[in-house]
Amino acid sequence: MNIEKIIQQAASDAITKLYGEVAPALVQIQKTRKEFSGDYTLVVFPLLKTSRKAPEATAVEIGEQIKADCPLVAGYNVIKGFLNIELNASFWAEQFEEIRSTEEFGKAASTGKTVMIEYSSPNTNKPLHLGHIRNNLLGYSVSQILKEAGHNVIKVNLVNDRGIHICKSMIAWLQYGEGETPETSGMKGDHLVGKYYVEFDKHYKAQIKELMAEGVSEDDAKKQAPIMKGAQEMLRKWEAKDPETIALWEKMNGWVYEGFDVTYKALGVDFDKVYYESQTYLLGKSIVDEGLAKGVFFRKEDNSVWIDLTADGLDQKLLLRGDGTSVYMTQDLGTAFRRWEDNKLDEMIYVVGNEQNYHFEVLKLVLKKLGYDWSDNIYHLSYGMVELPEGKMKSREGTVVDADDLVAEMIGTAREMSAELGKLDGLDIEEQNKITAMIGLGALKYFILKVDPRKTMLFDPKESIDFNGNTGPFIQYTHARIKSVLRKAAEAGIDYSAKSEIELLAEEVELIKTLTEYPAVVLSAAQNFAPSIIGAYVYELCKSFNSYYHDHSILREENEAVRNFRLQLVEQVAKIVSRGMNLLGISVPERM
Repeated sequence: MNIEKIIQQAASDAITKLYGEVAPALVQIQKTRKEFSGDYTLVVFPLLKTSRKAPEATAVEIGEQIKADCPLVAGYNVIKGFLNIELNASFWAEQFEEIRSTEEFGKAASTGKTVMIEYSSPNTNKPLHLGHIRNNLLGYSVSQILKEAGHNVIKVNLVNDRGIHICKSMIAWLQYGEGETPETSGMKGDHLVGKYYVEFDKHYKAQIKELMAEGVSEDDAKKQAPIMKGAQEMLRKWEAKDPETIALWEKMNGWVYEGFDVTYKALGVDFDKVYYESQTYLLGKSIVDEGLAKGVFFRKEDNSVWIDLTADGLDQKLLLRGDGTSVYMTQDLGTAFRRWEDNKLDEMIYVVGNEQNYHFEVLKLVLKKLGYDWSDNIYHLSYGMVELPEGKMKSREGTVVDADDLVAEMIGTAREMSAELGKLDGLDIEEQNKITAMIGLGALKYFILKVDPRKTMLFDPKESIDFNGNTGPFIQYTHARIKSVLRKAAEAGIDYSAKSEIELLAEEVELIKTLTEYPAVVLSAAQNFAPSIIGAYVYELCKSFNSYYHDHSILREENEAVRNFRLQLVEQVAKIVSRGMNLLGISVPERM
């Protein structure tokens, strides 16, 4: 039930009776601000032309009419041009019964809409790092939220498994690897290949310096460095399907995929489909040929293919190099076309960092100029970078914060802090391990997802693992606290399943009101692709519960009907906390 719509209709009916019909857009209902008394507020100012009266007088007239006509309304108050409407406690009691009786409260009916969301998109020349963590957590959470909002969601990963960056790791391994493998080195495969990406950069810089010492200009030295020429030759061989090059590429990529799978499992993210750029770049090339034939693209003297977007306020964009090798845009055209044709999508969302804003602006425009009108339904979910107290990360120099190391560090810190606070007392080793992993990952995920995706954020591991404040562990502990109360009720043989007719306290009404908001919060988060909206909601719900728990007895309440209602209420709070956190990809413990 959409309560705001009910109040809006009651207000519209009252206004029509008093002054005649008004446009629905003028009847503006919002939740009453916490500092004022009331549940919902009607903004009166847009109605003054119709009422031809002062704001206060208009608000009083409408308030009296609503109160007379709508049995849900208990009373009202007027603050200047704002009519604050208070609903009957009995109404909130009915709402609570509806929440209790709804199997998956807040899960929207199917929209029939199919949405594809791409996230992760790693390169196979290095392990996943902190930036990838934000990408994966954001993509997975938005997928969960869109499902809850009723959409059919297809989660996909695009693996950047080809290109010059891959060849850099390959040539470095050939020249300096001496046959090293994950087995002989004891390293995860993605870490081993990443090691040779750093190795390439080290030797490349040394060769540039050597050439410059011989009098070669810096620009020419960068082009003439033997290791770079070797990488470029390897890319040409790869595109020509040279068997030896392909075999090395498959071997090293295989190492990386095994490593990635371990990291994805640790992060708790997954995919419905995986696309590989090596399988779509040829389709991209054929789309470029199509664009040339249509006159959308043009060829330069060096044989490279471009599109001129200067008339659209952009610049000229390269689509194919002069030697015939493809660029990112080439394969992105092929991938977008393949996905749309294969899946009959309604919308396609790319979760990619904000440094690629221009790239996606161009991608949409190029597809549109090629006549693919579905390009209007492509959305780039752009997010800011993650920085640490020490500053930015650089993968070429090997100074990245590795995803595996960070996850291990978070779990280790969670164990130390939990043990220190006595949260693990009485638990066996297996349960301790399970809970500390849950807390460590919950802290990491919540800290990252509570921030608006568009903002650059500073990640502080120590700050994220705190059992007080706006953190994952605080919410997890709140859930465990409720579960402890419910366990004790079960152990005492208390049956609280029957409906309890009691007079609700103001704090109980507030908790019920917050619970009723869950469906609207889910829809808002889905419309804005914003897990932060879910995070803020769950945190406020937990704060309200803890305040209520502090002030009112539950199991020790002497009035049986009141005690049973309170058990029902906190049980629903726990369910919504669990569901909300699940949308963030976070598990909540039963005990802690």
